[in-house]
Amino acid sequence: MDNPLHSALLRPMAFDCDILIVGGGLNGPTLALALASAGQSVIIVDALPLKTRRKAGFDGRSYALALTSARLLRALGVWDMVEDDAQPMLDIKVSDGRAGEGPSPFFMHFDHAEIEEGPMGYMVEDRHLRPALLAAVEKSKAVRQINGANVIAQKADATGVSVSLSSGKELRARLLVGCDGRGSGTAERAGIKRTGWGYDQTALVCALEHELPHNGIAHQFFMPPGPLAILPLKGNRSSIVWSETTENARKINAMADDDYLDVLRPRFGSFLGDISLAGARFTYPLSLSLAHDLIAPRIALVGDAAHGVHPIAGQGLNAGMRDVAALADVIADAARRGEDIGASAVLARYQQWRRFDNSALAIATDAFNRLFSNDNPVLRGVRDIGMGLVGRLPGLRRGFIREAAGLTGDLPRLLKGEKL
Repeated sequence: MDNPLHSALLRPMAFDCDILIVGGGLNGPTLALALASAGQSVIIVDALPLKTRRKAGFDGRSYALALTSARLLRALGVWDMVEDDAQPMLDIKVSDGRAGEGPSPFFMHFDHAEIEEGPMGYMVEDRHLRPALLAAVEKSKAVRQINGANVIAQKADATGVSVSLSSGKELRARLLVGCDGRGSGTAERAGIKRTGWGYDQTALVCALEHELPHNGIAHQFFMPPGPLAILPLKGNRSSIVWSETTENARKINAMADDDYLDVLRPRFGSFLGDISLAGARFTYPLSLSLAHDLIAPRIALVGDAAHGVHPIAGQGLNAGMRDVAALADVIADAARRGEDIGASAVLARYQQWRRFDNSALAIATDAFNRLFSNDNPVLRGVRDIGMGLVGRLPGLRRGFIREAAGLTGDLPRLLKGEKL
């Protein structure tokens, strides 16, 4: 006669979903839509209430999406909702100099006409992208959301992972994915260590209105305290990511709007005419944060939970989108083969695919920031000669353009615009 207790222990626990995603910012919903398109059931847990997540007023925040990231969003049915509000980035101009003195004669100019695929990328405002992702998630029958709850515990075992929420609810899935940012609780609870350091720099972020058209040109102006990125938005508006030493940034951010603009103008220049603030001003400290592993038993990390880099090349969100596309690709193929999607062998394929790329990006952004964020005359000479050479060598220049567009490396299907 069977022992009921023994039978219960052998019986697998019921799953609430195939994949549980912690974090409902940008990467989390994008991953959920990708997995849902591959036939997986998904739950997203986010600490913010739904009303807060739906808030879509203009606040000046925006993202530089590489061409391949736009392809991914198109493949998931999201791009149509933001395309009319997305500003193509047609050219990128990179220069070096000091505030008020203008740029060095050595510069780099990347023109999208040098590649066949189209614009290198698009600028999309947060007020358009975030609600579009949320609307697509709410429309999907394969994705559920739990808002206003924190994950307080997680435990992986041979068949799945169990999660405890602050609401008292218990959930079980085959795989847990941390999309919960640089301070990822998912990674910490899994015992994944991190390497990182601060730059003693803070980014001042805002949107500006200006008199003259930007013509779809993005500018990156390197100055001793840090770079200034001027990124084109729809209309005569641009997004600003202005890096300063932390002490300078604190003083500048404390200023009234008019004084803030007076400090910015010598750095910004007059090439777009007079400027004025559009929307709120933000600051955030700049640092490097790299997880030692992208996976643990029944767990994977995506986006800033896996790698937080300096915004010097505007690749943070794009790196997260590449994680999303790679993980979804791996899981879709594993499911088709009848594999356990949370098995270590499956997750190892994701880590192998993304680990080198993420580490290389972290090293490159760190090196660029250290090379350019100083006033050392020797280093200034080296970087000016380097920019001059890149500007004069079509093959090298084209390589940089393809890198900026996200077209290099082993691309997952979604980044090619293909369905899973």
